[in-house]
Amino acid sequence: MTTKKRDYYQVLGVSRSANEEEIRKAFRKLALEYHPDRNKTEGAAEKFKEVSEAYQILSDANKRTAYDRFGHAGVDTNGGAQGFGGFDTFSGFGDIFEAFFGSGVGGGFGARTANAPTRGADLQTSMTLEFEEAVFGAEKEIPVDRIESCERCKGSRSEPGTSSSRCANCNGSGQVRRSQSSMFGQFVQVAACNACGGEGKIVSSPCNQCKGIGRERRSRKLAITVPAGIEDRAKMRLTAEGEAGNFGGGSGDLYVVVNVKEHPLFTREGNEIVYTHRVNVVQAALGTKVEIPTLDGFEKLDIPAGIQTGETLDIKNKGVPYLRDKKKRGDFLIDIVVVTPKSLDDKQRTLLAQLGETLDEPSNRPEGDKGWFDKFKESLSG
Repeated sequence: MTTKKRDYYQVLGVSRSANEEEIRKAFRKLALEYHPDRNKTEGAAEKFKEVSEAYQILSDANKRTAYDRFGHAGVDTNGGAQGFGGFDTFSGFGDIFEAFFGSGVGGGFGARTANAPTRGADLQTSMTLEFEEAVFGAEKEIPVDRIESCERCKGSRSEPGTSSSRCANCNGSGQVRRSQSSMFGQFVQVAACNACGGEGKIVSSPCNQCKGIGRERRSRKLAITVPAGIEDRAKMRLTAEGEAGNFGGGSGDLYVVVNVKEHPLFTREGNEIVYTHRVNVVQAALGTKVEIPTLDGFEKLDIPAGIQTGETLDIKNKGVPYLRDKKKRGDFLIDIVVVTPKSLDDKQRTLLAQLGETLDEPSNRPEGDKGWFDKFKESLSG
């Protein structure tokens, strides 16, 4: 049975109009009261998670706005701490607690390892394609300016042929621990080692190329295969083509936003390509054969007699390939527009007048719809 969540404002004991400082103070008080290293009573651990979850939402302006409008459904915490980045223990809220107290209480929380592997940043760029390139795909090159591991030292920060040594001050951990007494009890503060800057090692001979940083900014040209059928404003992800990570962490991703140029003749609607073809009144009345331009070349097309403006003809499988099925393509659609001449010479005017005398007056009623007079006559005859 799922327990219904309490209102976050009620959890922290603040009003819905509480400001950031009031929310912060309420959390600080409750976090100290229910922290599992200080409070061993039954239910304290769950209470601590509930308080931390409430603070996680109400301390974030965007999440708070979503919560105020839609309640718990607007922030989708999936029933507890698991919703915050997959944390399944109290360590998931270590960053919140550490923001107040600088470290764990009685050793319950530890500071992050300063030299832990960190993933590189994601990057985003854009690329412009011709209409045809988006339809059929293309091989493109794009320039990218990014941080990479130093080519000389391979990210080690040391000059090739030399090596770093373990920091004697922190014994390679990158951290030092200090005990501190306060009105809340005994705190253990974990801080980065000031001798090695949290690295855990001392670089005695820094790399000459990157000056001991281990990374450098470089400009590259990346070859990209654009898939057939890609749409305007689509976003391609190139895995591990972002900035390099630190301390052995993986590289971020590169996102490429696609901009597709307009075509002078064609427009795209999903996987269909649309072309507007104009015919004169004689061609529309009698029908004709025409050649239609497509992205695959010219195609012969029969215009049936009596065609009207707004009707659409199609050529099968001459549209845009489907991204997930390259063998399948949409259709090429031809929108017909019947063009009425705006100026006529005397001969044309005479011929059209003679033709007009032989034609019936067009009805303004929908085809097949009888007028009221016809219906009245039928009622009398019936």
